[in-house]
Amino acid sequence: MNVLLAEARVPYDIVYEMDEINDDFPNIDVSIIIGANDIVNPSAQDDPNSPIAGMPVMECWKGKTTIVLKRGMATGYAGVQNPLFFKENTRMYFGDAKESLDAVLKEIL
Repeated sequence: MNVLLAEARVPYDIVYEMDEINDDFPNIDVSIIIGANDIVNPSAQDDPNSPIAGMPVMECWKGKTTIVLKRGMATGYAGVQNPLFFKENTRMYFGDAKESLDAVLKEIL
């Protein structure tokens, strides 16, 4: 994940580690997940038979609303379905992430 952030030129010193941010999710109104899949998959904690069982994940589903920006419903690297996409507090926004964020920002700014 750090490689992806570096490619996007995100300064490393502003990025929180998972163990720093997970405790905050219950107090977060909106999380925007961009293109991620396995790293936000609740199966890692909820399904002991999942191929990603025990993997550290960002617990975004514990926030009030999670918005996931993806091109489609494809599985991640592990090849498992992500129950996050079907949770009541999750909204899916399909399309190119940059174009999607630009459109949203245009509407709210």
